[in-house]
Amino acid sequence: MAEPENSTAAGRVAFRYPSFVLFQTARFSIVLANEMQSVAVGWQVYEITKRPLDLGLVGLAQFLPGILLFLVSGHVADRYDRRKLIVCCYVGFAVCCGLLLLSTGRSVRSVYYIFAVLILFGVVRSFTGPVSRALLPQLVPEEHFPNAVAWASTTFQGAAILGPALGGIVYALFRGPTAVYVLAVILAIVAVLCTMQIKTQAKPRSREPINLTTVSAGLRYIWREKLILGSISLDLFAVFLGGAVALLPVYAREVLLTGPWGLGLLRTAPGVGAAAMAIFLAHRPIRRKVGLIMLWCVAGFGLFTILFGLSHSLILSLVALFFVGATDMVSVIVRAVLIQVATPDEMRGRVNAVDMVFIGASNEFGEFESGLTAQWFGTVPAVVLGGIGTLIVTAIWAWRFPELRNVEQIHALPRTAVTVPELPTSEVSAEQRSRRWKPR
Repeated sequence: MAEPENSTAAGRVAFRYPSFVLFQTARFSIVLANEMQSVAVGWQVYEITKRPLDLGLVGLAQFLPGILLFLVSGHVADRYDRRKLIVCCYVGFAVCCGLLLLSTGRSVRSVYYIFAVLILFGVVRSFTGPVSRALLPQLVPEEHFPNAVAWASTTFQGAAILGPALGGIVYALFRGPTAVYVLAVILAIVAVLCTMQIKTQAKPRSREPINLTTVSAGLRYIWREKLILGSISLDLFAVFLGGAVALLPVYAREVLLTGPWGLGLLRTAPGVGAAAMAIFLAHRPIRRKVGLIMLWCVAGFGLFTILFGLSHSLILSLVALFFVGATDMVSVIVRAVLIQVATPDEMRGRVNAVDMVFIGASNEFGEFESGLTAQWFGTVPAVVLGGIGTLIVTAIWAWRFPELRNVEQIHALPRTAVTVPELPTSEVSAEQRSRRWKPR
């Protein structure tokens, strides 16, 4: 019986570190608050304008600041104390939720005030993403980082699944968004208090000057490091082509002939699959042929998307979406570990900022692509063609990026020198010049 106990303990090794527990508690709280307020804002905006277009503008208002600020946010994450930065970001979330609460208390009927607050939300989110992801490697030793990423993904999925449902229930029970915003403010304050107690294992980083060269260094680094470029761009195009989530309301109503309850199940299924896979990988991490497994799972994402597109059975559709979420989570975790491990600490903020833009583009513009192709070709052909496109992209990337295909073990990646040629030698420490990750 000793071996199962040891296996179970190894599966939760990241939780041995108090700072990781505090970080995940804060992250769960802030994601839960964000998901709840998103539901409330959607209902509130639609009640004011009765225009579906405004619901699209809700997402756009929060996404555009990330496009405009990702170079700045990444540089800030690399230049300043990340724990203090994330505290400021969570305070910003609390302020934004408080401003939304103020709008309900004063019975504001102008949607422009809400959009202004959402733009501020977008500014805060543009800094939260890269700072949060760059902070995680400073909370656990490198050998336990894959386990930490798996549990971090589980935490996110759990909050993403619970948040919309809880937000909708609270909105309905209290007949308005006020209670939702109050709860969101409380959760943001909890996140701030937890983050303030975190102790990082940070290494000294050089203070690079703020100029175009240093701010855009993340883009140049990704372009130069084909392993990172391949993993990020694979996710971008695979999700962009294979995203069927935007068309779920059409499938529920027109194809599967079900009601709102069926749509709720369809929206939940990918998240449940993703959470289940994240927990599984926390206990059974991928130890060999990491690159090939990632590529096969992206191909599986495309295959299960095709299966969902062809299905006329609610049960089969739920199973297909479960595995869409599960296979995508393998790619998410492997990519996250590859990016964090293959990137020097002094570059993580800028690299993660670029990755966050890629993720946002694949999700937001992927939904637009799905809607556009559905308008042109019909709903079922759009989803099936998207899945086929994902398979084609996977095959091209497996051929074009052998660095990604040949990754055997993440922690077996050898280190050679890292250089930042655009910076004077005096501004790059010896430790920075001695580190660079490449696959075998």
